[in-house]
Amino acid sequence: MKDGDEVKALVTMMRKRRRHVCILLPSKQHMDCTVTVSSRGREVLNVVLKQLGVSDLQVFGLAVVRDNEYLFLDLEQKLSNYFGRRWNMGSLAVPFILFLRVQYYVESGLLILSSKVQQLYYTELRQTVLRSQSRHQEALFFQLAASALQAEIGDREQREWSEGEKKHKYRNYFLPEDYFPSWLIKHRGRDFLLQHGPVLHDELSGLTRSQAMLQFIKEASGLQDGAVTFYRMKEEKKKLRSLILLGVAVKGVHIYREVGGKLCLLYDFSWTDVDRFTVQVCSLQTCTAHVQIFTCRSATLQGCRFEIAAVASLCLPKLVYYTPSAFHSKHILRHLSDSHRFHMNTRDALSCIRQLEDVQDRHHYKEAYVCDTAQLSQRLSCSNLTSSTSDCSAAARAATAQPGEEEEEEDGVAPSADMLLLDESEEDFVDDPAEVPWLAELLQSTSVVRPLILSSPRWAAVTMEMKQVLWRRAEEGEPVD
Repeated sequence: MKDGDEVKALVTMMRKRRRHVCILLPSKQHMDCTVTVSSRGREVLNVVLKQLGVSDLQVFGLAVVRDNEYLFLDLEQKLSNYFGRRWNMGSLAVPFILFLRVQYYVESGLLILSSKVQQLYYTELRQTVLRSQSRHQEALFFQLAASALQAEIGDREQREWSEGEKKHKYRNYFLPEDYFPSWLIKHRGRDFLLQHGPVLHDELSGLTRSQAMLQFIKEASGLQDGAVTFYRMKEEKKKLRSLILLGVAVKGVHIYREVGGKLCLLYDFSWTDVDRFTVQVCSLQTCTAHVQIFTCRSATLQGCRFEIAAVASLCLPKLVYYTPSAFHSKHILRHLSDSHRFHMNTRDALSCIRQLEDVQDRHHYKEAYVCDTAQLSQRLSCSNLTSSTSDCSAAARAATAQPGEEEEEEDGVAPSADMLLLDESEEDFVDDPAEVPWLAELLQSTSVVRPLILSSPRWAAVTMEMKQVLWRRAEEGEPVD
């Protein structure tokens, strides 16, 4: 009995020294692992690598949530440093949560060697795009939605034939909520997105799903709040709200101020201009770190104080911000240092990828347009087009004048003002007149029951008339967009 009690006591002691860790993936799946009380972050990462079946996560790191912010783990530190007293008092019944998140954003998905890791990267970026508030980049969201549809569905025609959706050509094969931010759906309406989304999707027909995924990753890197990790800071220690955001982005470090829900860029530090990061520990309780930016700038943090100052330069004032704690400051600086190192190690490979993409883009250049014709028609109709329609007709008659009349003008008759406007420049008209019957109805107040066919001089006059309307509205101070 005594030996049996000792075994039970030993088993109980071992269980008390074990902890259950749950790792949440960008795909909303999770992984579970059991570690000891003295385990470090590296051990958890090895479990993730084994379960995913990859040798290196490259751009991903393990993160913990502190004060509603993701802070990336130092893999050589013990997990007890991140979970505090709960870790020592915990048990196998209560899991400790870690997150697998993108730590280093990339401009090209080709830098990610593993297809599984590339898929995880794409998945997290998709969710980030849906939460984006970059309202000034509305056109980019339509491109991203088209790329995502091609990456996840493939060619639309094939799917329609396979599922018998031929009657619903432009609807019912995707939900706008899955591909557009909520504010854009509210602004444009679901019908508008369901109408124009498939049109842009069709433009990518023939693109493989992996190619479309790479295109999405490349386009998303241009989104202001897309491929970036934000850390909130305060300008004053006693302020309640943190209105300063330090962003660790693809091309460098950006500092924003939040004004009315919008991000206003204050400072932009490129990775190529960063010389080095150095950390200097002064004592067990106080950590001081120095960051040298632009080879002549430095940043210092003491406790929750984070400073960026110019050395031997007056072009940048001393920037002083405050983080929630010294723990935050230390991990933010570490993330900056690791991101800078990652960029420097991959810049040569990225340069080669850019050259290859430039060559491919020269042979595969396309343009697609999304236009709210109802809104444009309404705005144009608000202008006084009645009086100017006669001028448009006069311009058309002048453009189609007889050869004899042209010879008379050459003999000394001055050309009209309309002729001067038409001869001002030679243009190639991209828009097909047959595709805009609503314009004929607007200018001539006639019903169009067949495609509009105009001669080149006539179409030139119509186009010039539209320009005159926009010029006049601009001079009167009215909006023209």
